[in-house]
Amino acid sequence: MIRVCLVDDQHLVRHGIRRLLDLNGGIEVVAEADDGQAAVEAIVEHEPDVVLLDLRMPRHDGIWALQTLRDREIDVPVLVLTTFDDDELVLAALRAGARGYLLKDVTLHELVDAVETLAGGGTLMRPAITDRLLRALREGEAPAPEHPDLPVSPLTDRERDVLRLLAAGLSNREIAESLVLAEGTVKNHVSNVLMKLGTRDRTRAVLRALHHGLLN
Repeated sequence: MIRVCLVDDQHLVRHGIRRLLDLNGGIEVVAEADDGQAAVEAIVEHEPDVVLLDLRMPRHDGIWALQTLRDREIDVPVLVLTTFDDDELVLAALRAGARGYLLKDVTLHELVDAVETLAGGGTLMRPAITDRLLRALREGEAPAPEHPDLPVSPLTDRERDVLRLLAAGLSNREIAESLVLAEGTVKNHVSNVLMKLGTRDRTRAVLRALHHGLLN
């Protein structure tokens, strides 16, 4: 059973998401919160496997919650719930440690898949957000990665191929199909990419790769 914490200041939104998740027998909503401070308290108390986090909230917003979790070294997978006009906030959320993002008009299948992906240690990067990052980088506005001056180890040609597809939001299975490789081989390449870039997840790897010009 995957344990989830819902964070949104709108009761109807939380109720709708809870009802969707209740349709899946493998996911349980163990806590709800209506702002960032309440979210941090709920996460500490209930230790969920995944957090679904809204960004625009009164008092303490989603960015505040992500930064507080990072400062307290609370490592919980956070999936941002956003709308089409949240580009800058999404970038800030990724910089603060979010593992990915999901639009609020999500389908049940997409929602469940996202929760399962994060619970399994993955991230949710889509081509749209990568395009925004690339555009922001060209305009000098992309969020810097953590420890931007930390050197990265050279990637092999195959690792660069995997990195580009990873940045495009493809899953390991989709990367394997695209490169005609075994999924286990792709997992190994992804692990090597993360290690060489000095990051622990795909989102931070994409940010560091952008910062060092590896995706130009």
